[in-house]
Amino acid sequence: MTPFLSGITGTPTGCVAPRRPPALRRGPQNPSAGAKLPKGGRHGRTPEREARVEAARPLGGGGAAGEGLGRSRGGFTTKVYLSADGRCCPLSLTVTPGQWADCTQFEPVIDKIRVPRARLGRPRRRPDSLSADKAYSNRTIRAYLRRRGIRHVIPEKKDHKAARLRGGSHGGRPPGFDKERYKKRNTVERAINKLKAHRAVATRYDKRGHVFLGAVTVAALVIWLHS
Repeated sequence: MTPFLSGITGTPTGCVAPRRPPALRRGPQNPSAGAKLPKGGRHGRTPEREARVEAARPLGGGGAAGEGLGRSRGGFTTKVYLSADGRCCPLSLTVTPGQWADCTQFEPVIDKIRVPRARLGRPRRRPDSLSADKAYSNRTIRAYLRRRGIRHVIPEKKDHKAARLRGGSHGGRPPGFDKERYKKRNTVERAINKLKAHRAVATRYDKRGHVFLGAVTVAALVIWLHS
């Protein structure tokens, strides 16, 4: 079992942004347009703002599950992070708002891996090796993989390499990198293409986050059935 990790982004069309509270909307149908702002002010801790903060939390993460929607450079988007094996079959996945950084979901995705054994015993949770792109190149992720004894191939970022060289002997040793093993990272890209073949995954139409997560899970099950 050799999982590969990456992230994909889908634009959720049909999703409506949170509406402004009645006291802040203007128009002829709202005679109280000039009323005072709700308690807490425009940027205070109003119930509407708390609802938007709650909706920004990742699905399956800490706290209540949100809707997995957020503002990014692509607009109102959702991100799907996944790990896949050597046959381009998804092993685990999670959904977050579009503005979340890729590296924040590395550990949650790896911790969700469960591969049943052919015989009796607990399912496997630790892959033999792992490959990921530069988005996951940082000390925290490398320390996590070393702590779990997982071999990995992650290219070093240019700024990280420059900072290490400036540190001289205190900068530490360069991380190991096997070019031949890294060439197989395209496996996860092919797995992503298989997921994007399902229109409900490539373009999110679901308003609720748990419904979209279910659609991605069903698409992953179809890939397993066809493998």
